[in-house]
Amino acid sequence: MSDLIELSNVSKIYDGEASQTALAKVSLSIAAGQFVAVMGPSGSGKSTLLNMIAGLDKPTQGDVLVDSVRVNRLSEAALARYRRARLGFVFQFFNLLNQLTVLENVMLPAQLVGSRSQVARARARQLLDQLGIADKASAYPARLSGGQRQRVAIARALINQPVVLLADEPTGALDSHSGDSVMDLLAEIHRQGQTVVMVTHDARLASTYSSRVISLRDGRVVDDAALETRPIQAPSDLLHIRTGEIDL
Repeated sequence: MSDLIELSNVSKIYDGEASQTALAKVSLSIAAGQFVAVMGPSGSGKSTLLNMIAGLDKPTQGDVLVDSVRVNRLSEAALARYRRARLGFVFQFFNLLNQLTVLENVMLPAQLVGSRSQVARARARQLLDQLGIADKASAYPARLSGGQRQRVAIARALINQPVVLLADEPTGALDSHSGDSVMDLLAEIHRQGQTVVMVTHDARLASTYSSRVISLRDGRVVDDAALETRPIQAPSDLLHIRTGEIDL
């Protein structure tokens, strides 16, 4: 497997009344097809690391390379295009738009990259069907359970066929049963070839579902452990449609 994500000597220092080092000279690489869990106590730099990969924050020093794109050198407009075309996001609290239906929420990222409405609608319906919530297409998020809302969020994250799926505490707002169901779904997506980087505080989830666990403390990598390798399947219809590349 080739490296999809590379962080080289990345530091992030937030200025304030007292400077705070969120990341300190972190260097690591993530291969295409891995399921990586990032763990650590509060304030260890987990979310900052995810934000660097997403281009939501820029390092004070160092370089971030994702899918051959040097993320930290992109303009704000190019960063927006990079996130829409190459990344999928799954958040702890879903971040769905309550005024849109489930189908409209899932379609939105595809429409933002210029996909035709008919194509986006067909892709969204396909994903909802494969994630087991096709019957909720016309419902509004407020009418769904937490587990259902997270499945909608995963469908939305996958619609543009991202090179990497970023998940920030994806089970943090769910009960244990719903959380395990969502993790089973992420594991299945990973087995079909999707690269996943997940921040979690739950050691059980990290050891059960991921293929590698990176542990942070005080902004530094203190452990990086490969777990039992899980077979990767050939891409299925779940990961079949790509909306196309964009000019960065």
